[in-house]
Amino acid sequence: MWKTISPVCHRFTALLLPLLLVASKGFAGSADDAGVTAAEVAQAERFRDNALAGTQAFEWVEQLTTEIGPRLAGSENEARARQWAVSVLEGFGFDRVWVEPFTLQGWERGLEQGHVVSPYPQPLSLTALGGSVATDDAGVEGEVAFFSSLSALESATEGSLEGKIAYVGHAMRRTQNGSHYGYFGRLRREGASIAASKGAAALMIRSIGTDSHRMPHTGSMRYDPDYPRIAAAALSNPDADQLERMAARGEPVRVQMTLTPRFLGEVDSGNVIADITGSEAPDEIVIIGGHLDSWDLGTGAVDDGAGVAITMEVARRILASGQRPRRTLRLILWGSEEVGLLGGRHYLENYAETLKNHVTGTESDFGAGKIWQMTSRVAPEAKGVVDLIGELVAPLGIAPGANDIESSGPDLTPMVRAGMPAFRFVQDGMDYFDLHHTPDDTLDKIEDRNLDQSVAAYLVFAWIAGNTTINDWGWRSVD
Repeated sequence: MWKTISPVCHRFTALLLPLLLVASKGFAGSADDAGVTAAEVAQAERFRDNALAGTQAFEWVEQLTTEIGPRLAGSENEARARQWAVSVLEGFGFDRVWVEPFTLQGWERGLEQGHVVSPYPQPLSLTALGGSVATDDAGVEGEVAFFSSLSALESATEGSLEGKIAYVGHAMRRTQNGSHYGYFGRLRREGASIAASKGAAALMIRSIGTDSHRMPHTGSMRYDPDYPRIAAAALSNPDADQLERMAARGEPVRVQMTLTPRFLGEVDSGNVIADITGSEAPDEIVIIGGHLDSWDLGTGAVDDGAGVAITMEVARRILASGQRPRRTLRLILWGSEEVGLLGGRHYLENYAETLKNHVTGTESDFGAGKIWQMTSRVAPEAKGVVDLIGELVAPLGIAPGANDIESSGPDLTPMVRAGMPAFRFVQDGMDYFDLHHTPDDTLDKIEDRNLDQSVAAYLVFAWIAGNTTINDWGWRSVD
């Protein structure tokens, strides 16, 4: 959309937005219900409209992806990304910027090769799933046992796959909110151990993605300690189609693959944290952020350099305004999200005793498309805050969604599960899983105007949530 709007029309639209807001609904009642002042609402409008005129968000993701590149969890590049973030954020003028370190078991990708041995010899485009063990030096070769879904694999008889390579071909579909990912992603996360429980020598899956490019999608997996650890790889969607066409011809399909990833032992990671200390209630915290690590096949522009850049720019603009919210606004650039939300889990451990000081939070981690929906999970007492934020972002093309979500973004999942009220902006994810965890996750997929729209929305959230006098957004007691 933005590509088709001339600069003159774009400026006119930005000037018109406050008039549209006033015409649609006055803010006196809404501001009272939200526990903010009319002046604070007016400032939120200025933040929003100024962001639409252009931000530096693209500059931050360009720096991150160009100067650092891919940022595999626990790698030297992830460490360099933390150093970059600290340096840039200190230049913004935060009260405090620091790293909270933690460790993880390191893993790195090695050689990845696969081919059909018979009946139609040809190469395959595949990649190891993150955390996979290696094959033997000579690789693994076997007849392919085909399954249309993970449930079909689960139904296989124990021992029936002895010496075979299990293949599961079910395919996720495009949705605007990425709703298929949770269901189909279980194959990637758990499939290897399920295949091993049936006797399989290795696992190949159709990539958990929606593209038709010959680029396989990686992503983390885990092993059940009760079963042997077998090598696991993802095929690109075209190669998965090819393999299934071969099977349809009725002859046994035999495949060989070689994977040489290795485990590195204990390595370092960490969360980069920066605070804008609240002017009246500094112990109360509102979180924004994105995750700093990425998979190693691309440069991590969409997942999640964009989210890092959006929320960095939000904090920079609030600092540059010279105004401070009542509460502390905390920017967290999470570490090692891709391998099990390790940054989020570490944060929960560190702040368990003071977690209820966290009023709410949100994360930008669904690409670089425009935000189209706003969702939440707050108590009735805080609904007025959410409603006001909704009114302020409506001119950005953002509609209200459900107030019963269980997510504020992946890294905040541990905190939300512990009872923290949830808030989330949902970006348009129709093409997100074309790029997700592939070599195609690169800077050229990002449009700066889309980042500006996200910055505008997150500014509204951060400013209103940071200033409201409503203290209890609906913390839940969780067993």
